[in-house]
Amino acid sequence: MKKIAAIFPGQGSQSIGMGKDFYDNSALAKEMIEAASDRVEFDFKSLMFDENNNLEKTEFTQPAILLVSSIAYKLFENEMTIKPIFALGHSLGEFSALVSVGALDYLDGVALVHQRGQLMQEACKGVDVGMMALIGLDDDKVETLTQEARDAGKQVWAANYNSDGQIVAAGAKADLNDMATTFKEAGAKRALLLNMSIASHCPLLESAATPLKESLEKYLKDEFLAPVVSNVTAQKYNTKADAIELLGKQLTMPVKYKQSIKAFEDEVDLFVEFGGGVLKGLNRRGVKNPTISITDMQSLESTFSELS
Repeated sequence: MKKIAAIFPGQGSQSIGMGKDFYDNSALAKEMIEAASDRVEFDFKSLMFDENNNLEKTEFTQPAILLVSSIAYKLFENEMTIKPIFALGHSLGEFSALVSVGALDYLDGVALVHQRGQLMQEACKGVDVGMMALIGLDDDKVETLTQEARDAGKQVWAANYNSDGQIVAAGAKADLNDMATTFKEAGAKRALLLNMSIASHCPLLESAATPLKESLEKYLKDEFLAPVVSNVTAQKYNTKADAIELLGKQLTMPVKYKQSIKAFEDEVDLFVEFGGGVLKGLNRRGVKNPTISITDMQSLESTFSELS
């Protein structure tokens, strides 16, 4: 039997139409979407299926992604005897990972990350912030350049270590724009400001940490069917206490996605991404084992065939 790890995407994986094939073809998916709508008192069908501007707002993006990831995982879990030996998510996806291992009910997860998005937005209120994708620079170079910028009074940090040569920086938007030329002169092939109204995984979100940890205390269970890999440490954890501490830190510390995958790739034969395809794309760069993605009923059936 193949050994698999469950992986879960974060913000940036959302799109209009996400989850619709599940909704149209699965009674369970329809039930989960309707229950989530009742829980947070907004209509996920309209949010995810109809053209709108709300899906790009972080307080709506986060619960939508977690919901679709949870549906994909539940449909997989109900049919397969094979169980992931660990779970890993990218930023928001770490909450989806907690749902998959039984440490967080999916409805509590939807409410929790809706609040997380609101807290993150509130922390950035009144500050023009953003995030910038950097292609073609190594980690050390980005860390050196951002540290030099902070020494000069700028607010810029390395925020996401996505894959070799792909890092996202976060901070004040004006400072990021000022740094674009510096990054390119240092060898960056691209320095692209992303369509983000928050600056994730940097000290600008410090004010969100305490209220988030209070909600984590309320919703998390000390019941882990498998360990989860922390974005902060790139190490496994399997207790509620560790989850609360690490997810509080995750707001203000960089996402070590690349490091996390590489730390444990030898333990599995296959990575299965639930609810998106972004991580499959990242894993093509430097990850030895294949990744398959479940985004609709067809890819779900293909995964069943792959693992049978």
